[in-house]
Amino acid sequence: MGIATTGRRGTDRVRRLLAPLGVAAGVGAAFAVVGVVDPNEPGHYPTCPFLWLTGLYCPGCGTMRTMHALAHLDPVAALGLNPLAVAMTPFLLFWWGRWVVRAWQGRPRRTTLAHPAWLWAFIAVVMVYWVVRNLPVGAFLAP
Repeated sequence: MGIATTGRRGTDRVRRLLAPLGVAAGVGAAFAVVGVVDPNEPGHYPTCPFLWLTGLYCPGCGTMRTMHALAHLDPVAALGLNPLAVAMTPFLLFWWGRWVVRAWQGRPRRTTLAHPAWLWAFIAVVMVYWVVRNLPVGAFLAP
């Protein structure tokens, strides 16, 4: 194995890591902005269109305030704003980490995120969460 081969392999590895690192940079920048610019202050961010049109909370309502609370290391406040977003954060980090490892190893990208049964189960959880947080019994889930 010559120097040219080793240099080529390193260049290929860097190229494969560009996409996951680009996603991390974008998410990190958005997280930093939400951490600095308080979504609890009116006028900084637009209102949720679903909330504005219907007066009901969508599954994502409170997520920016949740991320602001997490950026300030306040997981209790974050759980009070959107527990589904807090619960999903470790899974998203896991999938991103798996993507980085596969890219580092040079393995092909997976064409599916997870088994379809898991995706359907997640959709069902989101739909139930959406309905329950708008019922009187689920008022504790409202942001």
